[in-house]
Amino acid sequence: MALRLSSRDVAGFKFLFFLATIFSLISVLVYSTIHMKFITPLEIDAPLDRFSEARAIQHVAVLTKDGRQEGRPGLRKAAVYIKEQLEMLKERAESNIRIEVEEATVNGTFNMMVLGHSMSFSYRNHINIVARISSADSQETDPSVLINGHFDSPLGSPGAGDCGSCVASMLELARVTAESGWIPPRPIIFLFNGAEELFMLGAHGFMKTHKWRDSIGASINVEASGTSGPDLVCQSGPGSWPSQLYAESAVYPMAHSAVQDVFHAIPGDTDYRIFSHDHGNIPSLDIIFLLGGYYYHTSYDTLDKLLPGIMQARGDNLFSILKAFTNSSKLQSAREREYLKASINDYKDERAVFFDFLSWFIIFYSRRVALVLHSIPIVIFLVMPFLLHFWDSRSRSCFATFYDFVKGMLFHAAGIILAIIFPVIFATVRLFFTSYAMSWFARPYLAFLMFVPSSVVGLLIPRTVWGCSPPSQDVSVINKSEALSEEARFWGAFGFYACITSAYLVAGLGGGFLTFIVLASMLPAWIFFSLSVKSYDHHQSPRPAVFYVIPLIPCLTYSAYFSGSVIQFLIEKMGMIGFLPPPYGYYVADVFVAATIGVATGLCVGPIIPVCSHWLARSSIVQLLLHVSVLALALSSQFFPYSNLAPKRVVFQHTLVTTDANRIVNSSYGFSVLDSNSLSFLFKYAPEVAKGLHMGQELSFETASMSPRETWLGIFPVSLLFSQSLKFPARSDGVFKQYRYFPYLSTYKPHTISSDRSRRVYLEFSLGDLEEVWVAVLNITGPLSSWSFADNMLPDPETVEGGPPSYILRLSGTSQANWTFWLEASSSDDLRVEVAVVDQVLDDEAQRLKGLFPDWADVTAYSSFMSSYIF
Repeated sequence: MALRLSSRDVAGFKFLFFLATIFSLISVLVYSTIHMKFITPLEIDAPLDRFSEARAIQHVAVLTKDGRQEGRPGLRKAAVYIKEQLEMLKERAESNIRIEVEEATVNGTFNMMVLGHSMSFSYRNHINIVARISSADSQETDPSVLINGHFDSPLGSPGAGDCGSCVASMLELARVTAESGWIPPRPIIFLFNGAEELFMLGAHGFMKTHKWRDSIGASINVEASGTSGPDLVCQSGPGSWPSQLYAESAVYPMAHSAVQDVFHAIPGDTDYRIFSHDHGNIPSLDIIFLLGGYYYHTSYDTLDKLLPGIMQARGDNLFSILKAFTNSSKLQSAREREYLKASINDYKDERAVFFDFLSWFIIFYSRRVALVLHSIPIVIFLVMPFLLHFWDSRSRSCFATFYDFVKGMLFHAAGIILAIIFPVIFATVRLFFTSYAMSWFARPYLAFLMFVPSSVVGLLIPRTVWGCSPPSQDVSVINKSEALSEEARFWGAFGFYACITSAYLVAGLGGGFLTFIVLASMLPAWIFFSLSVKSYDHHQSPRPAVFYVIPLIPCLTYSAYFSGSVIQFLIEKMGMIGFLPPPYGYYVADVFVAATIGVATGLCVGPIIPVCSHWLARSSIVQLLLHVSVLALALSSQFFPYSNLAPKRVVFQHTLVTTDANRIVNSSYGFSVLDSNSLSFLFKYAPEVAKGLHMGQELSFETASMSPRETWLGIFPVSLLFSQSLKFPARSDGVFKQYRYFPYLSTYKPHTISSDRSRRVYLEFSLGDLEEVWVAVLNITGPLSSWSFADNMLPDPETVEGGPPSYILRLSGTSQANWTFWLEASSSDDLRVEVAVVDQVLDDEAQRLKGLFPDWADVTAYSSFMSSYIF
């Protein structure tokens, strides 16, 4: 049967092809921008007054030779290397520049909320390397600029991106500062801190103990959430002047104030928090490599995964920003900020609005300007019915026009909602017919193929409904109904985006610029369209629609740039959101990505729908879009979700339950995963591992031994991401070949009882002869009323799955001495202390088992020594 298309269908397909061409070109431009194709890295022989990515890469190569985790020798080697590089720089410095280098050992204890959970930290002997570069006549009290990066890396990761790239950039930046001939008008402090992965302990130690802490007038924290993508300003404050200086000075500006609106919803934190909020109130920037999250905190975070150009862009930006900060009159020491706090408006934490356009330029305006600017669209929407009535009083009343506009706004809102619902339905249906989720994970283009066409269908659905619900008009002007419906649809969509912009404004958020850009583009587009319909009949020719789209191209480009970055970031992070309880946990990742793409489609395509849906909302085009979605769903099911470029994250814990200092009473292997595909999926597609565990390839959670959540205490609170972890019996004789003594907690003197009947227990904690301890975690339950940590202040108690209130304490730092401390109980009831010590050494059998995993799985493996005590 031949397919017959009307002339309007043919014109509609031509217009669809025109839009597809426009969005394809935009996508190519956005892809090249996000992946830094426009950056030319400088070679190792670049001029000494220029930042060279090649020179920085040499530092990364050295830093990634050995693991830089707390407790491993590589961390100390990294500190020595950094200090040596700075000392050599000091020796080469001219007489008019002063370079001070020191190694600082930090100790401390404090309480902090991490990932939504209250904990106490006590640390010792963590190493910071600090350098101060200034003019020869500078004073110790001169306001300074701090730039911070950490040189420790997470468990099991070489840390090329996170954060070897940060340290390497800072070393090259220090060299450029010292050898470019530029003398900083204010001192620059380079803080290489050695304990960020343990929840920002290095930064805390610096802010609590270092002699230069009170001189800091601004800080720049450099971080990495991966190995590629924009080097984005994710947080700024307090005050708006740090982001303003960035906007004025960045060579390749990459910043969105909208990111700060959602940053705290993302599990994770950076040292920015320590400097700007918790312990410094220092005006700060938080600059992060955004993409490449497939490798973040994995063994694949290696030198070859660093995207060419990203370090060059970071280095050029940072050098320019440092010049701006050190020349700023707003740079003030802690004492000056405190003295002037009451009279300087900038310290009211004003949220400015800023965003870059493809890293070409950045737009910045203050909160006060935003109050005026972002209010204009809603005023235009409310006033326009009266203006239209004034221009043509014979056609309709202003109230009928306003009613049409409101109806148009509701229909456009319905289209946006359907644009989100349709891809969610497609994602859910697909999961009923496949054996695994996240088929798009290693190939993000599949997600776009599956969900964008169905989302566009959702946007077009209200067009057919509109035809059944015409605008409110007099019979005398019924011949103008089509033109009026176009007008009502446009102003309805305009009102929808105006309301969202106003909502952002009222909420005090910085993301209102997204819809404001849309609004600012829709007005000239409507003018072009209105002028073109005088020459071409919109209902016979798509040319007026083309004239409408052309002025929207910059807006569509920016929407694709912003949305594309967000979607790529989310897809990469879906590999570490945690395995949520079934049955709904299986659907979370696919539904979340589908909904996000639906929102992005609404942002990118929504502005063209009011006018262009006349040519797009045709049954033949809708059928084509649905067919593309169905084919993409079928195609995606043929692809395996993971690869060595997008690995599945697996946590492998060898749990050893001990009593006394040299006795193991139980040994087991625990496994967990961090995404929607369960352990059953893992063992099905990794049969060698299943065989190595002496189990069948098909795994049933009903018959398997579950690993209780408390056995993952050593990595709390990350362990809360786990659900349905499994355990398998393991031999322990291999451990005795490595160690004779295990962690042990005991009393070192008799307990005392005070006049109020409170009981104080004096404890000594030994780590035995473990070689590579990362952290020790204590979970204390019972009538605990005080302790010797955190100025005798307890954190908020934690309650897990209806259990008793407990207090979590993390101990870290290498030392020959044991930990000694006291716990105070408010009654004679027992205090129960559960201990978990994470050691990075595996016995031979655990190493062999880890080696059985395929290369599409990244395994973080460690030993956890657990013991329990009652006092």
